[in-house]
Amino acid sequence: MANQETQQRRPRQQRRSKDRPVVPARVPLRLLLRVASVAGGIQFGWALQLSLLTPYVQQLGIPHVWASIIWLCGPLSGLLVQPLVGHLSDRCTSRFGRRRPFILGGALAIIIAVLIIGHSADIGWWFGDTPKHRPWAVGVFVFGFWILDVANNVTQGPCRALLGDLTGKDHRRTRVANAYFSLFMAIGNILGYAAGSYSGWYKVFAFTMTPACNISCANLKSAFYLDIGFIAVTTYISIMAAHEVPLSSSGAQPVEAAAGESGAAGEAFLWELFGTVRYFSTPVWTILSATALTWIGWFPFLLFDTDWMGREIYGGEPNEGPNYDTGVRMGAMGLLLNSVVLGITSVLMERLCRKRGAGFVWGISNILMAVCFIAMLIVTYLANRIGYIGKELPPTGIVIAALTIFTVLGFPLAITYSVPYALISTHIQSLGLGQGLSMGVLNLAIVFPQMVVSLGSGPWDQLFGGGNSPAFAVAAVAALLSGLISILAIPRPGGRKSTSQV
Repeated sequence: MANQETQQRRPRQQRRSKDRPVVPARVPLRLLLRVASVAGGIQFGWALQLSLLTPYVQQLGIPHVWASIIWLCGPLSGLLVQPLVGHLSDRCTSRFGRRRPFILGGALAIIIAVLIIGHSADIGWWFGDTPKHRPWAVGVFVFGFWILDVANNVTQGPCRALLGDLTGKDHRRTRVANAYFSLFMAIGNILGYAAGSYSGWYKVFAFTMTPACNISCANLKSAFYLDIGFIAVTTYISIMAAHEVPLSSSGAQPVEAAAGESGAAGEAFLWELFGTVRYFSTPVWTILSATALTWIGWFPFLLFDTDWMGREIYGGEPNEGPNYDTGVRMGAMGLLLNSVVLGITSVLMERLCRKRGAGFVWGISNILMAVCFIAMLIVTYLANRIGYIGKELPPTGIVIAALTIFTVLGFPLAITYSVPYALISTHIQSLGLGQGLSMGVLNLAIVFPQMVVSLGSGPWDQLFGGGNSPAFAVAAVAALLSGLISILAIPRPGGRKSTSQV
């Protein structure tokens, strides 16, 4: 009897279990942490690039007015490469998965690029450069610089898309994943800026000193060797942690890329990407507008932060005495402190956004960023009024003020590295478009402002005396406008619109 009753109950239980929706298991946090670790290796190289390469390119003989033009390759490569990589990774049928082949390929390209950049002076010397005339070194440097920017775009987009794949429609996990990515960017920044601020690497790697490569060049070359080791380790950890299910080569598309079923263009390739804009909702346009203004604010700082410290604070010029190099190293130290705050903020990111709303947190951080840029203008004015420039090193108070500004800027930078990506990932997914596309869409809102700044900041600064202050003034205005848009136009939790759920 007991067996008969059990058999009678079993079909009813099976029917109930079939009726219940299958709830997918939440991806473990430790898995997201390991996948996001590749950001540390990528950002190590970015930190060296941002802190040392603008001064280095001027030491090779390129004037300050043209230094920003060199950085134009970053947004140009991002404009072309990220949409293409987003398209290819959304549809990749490799047995290793959709995203991991691009992450690995991009990491290898970064290694090649930093080797070219680090040895650009030596290669130029082999082709006949002299200490006062280095056209070959400049050409090799620019070539390596372009490869580096392309490689960074190849790697970062698929890595963020992979995190989006893993978290799916779990908005809280999406925020956590992007916070982890931001955390590892902070770790990479800390290590990279620490390497850039240390002036004794040429003693550790004595072979880096050559007739064509002086102490500052040897320190840069040595730091890039450290970067190669670090990115190799973090890339291995990341691609081994994520066990992607290969996309069927029979033509089946992933769920998040099947936008064609709803009539929307779901591909991230450039000319098709522009065709998707008519499907964007008002919240998507708001996020893109705020992102564009945010990066008009950030890019002058990222271009000229250490140059500002070397010129406006320490009163030096490239290849003219030790003051400029001392200021650049102090600027790298300030960026290290900036990255410590960035890392701490990344840990608290999800809690901040959950309590106050992503738009509100983003807006407040951008207003703080504007205040910091205004403070840089004030410190520059005070440094000129005191009258020490060209005579002695800056007073301790001026240096502390500059380092404090660098440190405080770590908070808004952490928000910039995380919140916009989580917001756009969720909204693009709700339209039925792929994660690769979402990164390409947001990247367009980043690269166009960068192109404007790259083309305009050098001549704009030169027009007003050759310093960095005019670019920082424009950055302050843009950051303030972005902050106001984020606070007023992106609803908070509990609002009438549901966009704040991210």
